[in-house]
Amino acid sequence: MSVFSRLRNGIPPSRDDCQSPYERLSQRMLDISGDRGVLKDIIREGAGDTVTPDASVLVKYSGYLEHMDKPFDSNCFRKTPRLMKLGEDITLWGMELGLLSMRRGELARFLFKPTYAYGTLGCPPLIPPNATVLFEIELIDFLDSAESDKFCALTAEQQEQFPLEKVLKVAATEREFGNYLFRQNRFCDAKVRYKRALLLLHRRLAICKEQHLVEPAELLVLLNLSFVYLKLDRPAMALRYGEQALLIDQRNAKALFRCGQACLLLTEYEQARDFLVRAQKEQPCNHDINNELKKLSSHYRDYVDREREMCHRMFAPCGSSSSVGRN
Repeated sequence: MSVFSRLRNGIPPSRDDCQSPYERLSQRMLDISGDRGVLKDIIREGAGDTVTPDASVLVKYSGYLEHMDKPFDSNCFRKTPRLMKLGEDITLWGMELGLLSMRRGELARFLFKPTYAYGTLGCPPLIPPNATVLFEIELIDFLDSAESDKFCALTAEQQEQFPLEKVLKVAATEREFGNYLFRQNRFCDAKVRYKRALLLLHRRLAICKEQHLVEPAELLVLLNLSFVYLKLDRPAMALRYGEQALLIDQRNAKALFRCGQACLLLTEYEQARDFLVRAQKEQPCNHDINNELKKLSSHYRDYVDREREMCHRMFAPCGSSSSVGRN
């Protein structure tokens, strides 16, 4: 029975009838701030560890005012959300507290009281004063760069004091950051992260007898560097890092493929064919490798045709040669 029906029939309104939608919602939400200023309701569970302080997070979010169906703020329209760092890019105190309670893959609904949102003044014209707001947040991924940044700031001698596991973890974090930047088409920034990872691993190889533990991590970084230099249109550097990857694993299909791509761009057709045929031998059904071989064949035919035309012009009889030497 609605509140209006109750009044018409002389029945006093219930406690629920006097509450707003957000007030009713808040009754079944978890208090994560300790003062009911930030309330949480998990829609879909995540997995793994919770977000660490100073992490950079990849999230999709939408913010709503009470009695409004459309969000006043959302990044869900973006194809690839921007990586945001806690304490710098996250401006709402409530959102930061909420994110610190989340795990990868989690989808949750939060209510932020004014103290944890836009305060007593609001944010005109969109947010009225003293507004409680609802945010739906999906945590796609997070990367903890604080540990990595501190470690990379140490001297080589200081880094040597840490166990190998620490170095591998930091190098993996740098590579993950590079991968994210690569997906954002920020290839120069990605290259910097990959090179930081490679430097850490190279330093460790110089003093570490556990080469079999370091080389798999190094191989991944070398492959990424080869790829990013192809994107930067620097095939010579792409070839260099691809060949370094092959020193670790001479049958690695990705390394052979990258080297083949680089040689094709350098118009080193015979060398490109050698690399691509070897890559195809490792992965016969790989469409990218097969398509690159077709591209190579087309480029090589064009090259041969141009060379033949040039030779024809150089050695063709000249119609005016009979007049040379006449008085």
